[in-house]
Amino acid sequence: MPDAHLRVFRGSPGAEGHFDEFDVPVEEGMVVLDALHWIQGHEAPDLAVRWNCKAAKCGSCSAEVDGRPRLTCKTRLSDYDLEEPITVEPMRAFPLIKDLVTDVSWNYEVNKRIPAFQPRAPDFPDGTWRMFQYEVERPQEFRKCIECFLCQDVCHVLRAHEKHAEFMGPAMLVRAAVYEMHPLDEADRTDHLRHEGGIGYCNITKCCTEVCPESITITDNAIIPLKERVADRHYDPLQWLWRKLTG
Repeated sequence: MPDAHLRVFRGSPGAEGHFDEFDVPVEEGMVVLDALHWIQGHEAPDLAVRWNCKAAKCGSCSAEVDGRPRLTCKTRLSDYDLEEPITVEPMRAFPLIKDLVTDVSWNYEVNKRIPAFQPRAPDFPDGTWRMFQYEVERPQEFRKCIECFLCQDVCHVLRAHEKHAEFMGPAMLVRAAVYEMHPLDEADRTDHLRHEGGIGYCNITKCCTEVCPESITITDNAIIPLKERVADRHYDPLQWLWRKLTG
């Protein structure tokens, strides 16, 4: 097989970044992370790359390959034209630490501010609840999230407009949906989603769904239902009138 020609971003905060170029020998089944490990082992031992499981389950190796947010451990070199260079860069929506490693701690701070799960009172004297199976299954899709934050990186609100202070991003909206759609939860998060969460910034382009390595239907199953709850609470005149009449 022909060698793969990789252009890999090198840089750190406060210094102008650049691309180093490497010719990597390709073997069958190699992924981009394998190529980065070859570069570390043979030509650039100081190349900073974050990874852990190499099984597309830890979410650590997120980067941008030819401008698209991807897990490097899941991105096969055979999917690219090896006659053309393959560009590997860090995620653009988060501060750079070094080379391909970014600081994603902002996401965890946002997560802490989401109103916590608040179960309703037990249905029976023995302290148990009763739920329908479809109620249990609805939020299970969102629990597949591996916190790779590729959806955060591709979101133009964070990536291009840098609205981190006003918008929680699709990954954190998925986290809120886990609580909101749980059959036992009775907390009201509409004010949080509207104001601090900035859900109105999302214009449902579905780019987050497209890059999700776990195939979570982020836009249709999480964000749009949350938007509907916020709209019902704050913008539906009939709902407003009913709340006024009933207290």
